[in-house]
Amino acid sequence: MLAQTAGLQPVARVVCKRKAPDAALFLGSGKADEIKMLAQDTGAAEILFDQSLSPAQQRNLERHLELPVNDRTMLILEIFAQRARSHEGKLQVELARLQYVSTRLVRRWSHLERQTGGAGVRGGPGEKQIELDKRMIGDAIKRTRERLAKVKKQRQTQRKQRARRNAFTISLVGYTNAGKSTLFNALVKARAYTADQLFATLDTTTRQLYLGEGAGPASLSDTVGFIRDLPHGLVNAFAATLQEAVDADLLLHVVDGANPDYLEQIEQVQRVLSEIGAADVPQILVFNKLDAIEKVGLPLQLCDMFELKDAFEGSSRRVERVFVSAQTSEGLPMLRELLVSHAAGARQADTAEIA
Repeated sequence: MLAQTAGLQPVARVVCKRKAPDAALFLGSGKADEIKMLAQDTGAAEILFDQSLSPAQQRNLERHLELPVNDRTMLILEIFAQRARSHEGKLQVELARLQYVSTRLVRRWSHLERQTGGAGVRGGPGEKQIELDKRMIGDAIKRTRERLAKVKKQRQTQRKQRARRNAFTISLVGYTNAGKSTLFNALVKARAYTADQLFATLDTTTRQLYLGEGAGPASLSDTVGFIRDLPHGLVNAFAATLQEAVDADLLLHVVDGANPDYLEQIEQVQRVLSEIGAADVPQILVFNKLDAIEKVGLPLQLCDMFELKDAFEGSSRRVERVFVSAQTSEGLPMLRELLVSHAAGARQADTAEIA
């Protein structure tokens, strides 16, 4: 799915089971030969690994297979680069890409000879080209981080303004392609981009959400989707965006209810939430795509409780779960009632605290 999202056409798939990855080739030389023969038979132009490869493994594999080799991290970076629209999104993708490339200079470039001294310059071997390139990339990473720091300050200012208005903040989180943006559009009548593809949304969008007089003002944010084995570089680069989830009063954890692997996807989202420090934020599980669930799998009631497990500690807690269809609006009135209840409860708690 990642390959197709990036515009590639997978022609064959190879699975390899090993106790531990090979230090040189990630997989055994026999399996590498098998992949080479398969690539020749199918006419493949590139080899993708559904894991992160070290720079040395990537270089060795390219020499052995005589084809370009890319890993899961590079593929996700490519998709993010295609999807980024806002200034912030482009900066975040650029930072992650620079950090990735900085470890792979030797693999790609052939001009890494030493630079010799010229006229008016002392003799000697000079500085290696790779050292110059590393310094250039290091400077670019520093500049990008500084620009992202400014963006982060702007977001913090926006959050402080919402806090002054006592706005109840809600963030949509969930596995990529669970329907977060479609639900966002249905709740706030927005026109955020939606598509049946991975990472359709990269840029955080925040809109006012009217919940009625008793609940007070509320804001709803749509955030980037999570995925299994999301590279740490991307988690760090998207810290400014993911901060919306950390600072939220309530998380709407959107789940693709029609996906047979939804339990694994919930676990992966909980893992990322723990990594960014948002594991303790109150959640409502929103099982989306009710219209796509087969009849035998339809719930007996649209609202119940769900046992949500902690990604690392192994403990669990019961959270509210509601089944909806963002496409047909089924279940949305019940979701709104839950949001009103949470917002009103938070408002009463704030009032009591002030008193």
